[in-house]
Amino acid sequence: MDLEHIGVAGDSIAVRRREGRAPGLVWLGGYRSDMLGTKAQALDEWAGRTGHACLRHDYSGHGESGGRFEDGTISLWLEQSLAVFRRFTSGPQIFVGSSMGAWIALRMIQELRKAGEGERIAGLILLAPAPDFTVELMEPQLTEAQRREIEEKGYLSEPSEYSPEPNIYTKGLFEDGRRNRVLDGLIETGCPVHILQGMNDPDVPYTHAEKLLRHLPVCDVTLSLIRDGDHRLSRPQDIDLILRSVEGMTRQVAG
Repeated sequence: MDLEHIGVAGDSIAVRRREGRAPGLVWLGGYRSDMLGTKAQALDEWAGRTGHACLRHDYSGHGESGGRFEDGTISLWLEQSLAVFRRFTSGPQIFVGSSMGAWIALRMIQELRKAGEGERIAGLILLAPAPDFTVELMEPQLTEAQRREIEEKGYLSEPSEYSPEPNIYTKGLFEDGRRNRVLDGLIETGCPVHILQGMNDPDVPYTHAEKLLRHLPVCDVTLSLIRDGDHRLSRPQDIDLILRSVEGMTRQVAG
């Protein structure tokens, strides 16, 4: 597929889309992930085999998009994701959100429902979901030294298990995360939800997925715990499970 770009809030956002039938798939990647990762590629290839539409993009500061990573916040990446969704999709869509992408997906649904566009959301598949991760998972674990580093330098730098480059968490990201909380009340999605979560996830404990489940009480929700699964869920057996979940949901929402 050809690479396209759309300007959003002054940044050039990279997009790859596959034309096809509804329901389409919308991939929302994780923190510092990009749309050429294993899961995103597998999803697009599945769409190609089955004739479904598929849309992927990179947030600013990620992958093939422009912008500085350090300027990124949940609000900014949400704005970009909504713009890409509205520009490049039509008809019902299934959101597939991985890690932070699950947080973005949930916020997108809130904003789309608020705007009267809730019927566009056919289903939601969340992989190792990390909604509110700055508030719920990171802030309680910060040491006094780390808190001082954030205040004095404006960011916290930590080694990454997935990249030679350190992870950067800015003061702006933490502050903006509090404004985008979703685990502070009921989350009305209006669509079926399937959560896949590894029980050996060192970054997002499976209890976080269980907490999310309690905020989706009126939805058609399935939680699948993968006993030996890690955070990435990129092993062949994980990819197979993800694609089977996608296939099952496309059949469910199509008829």
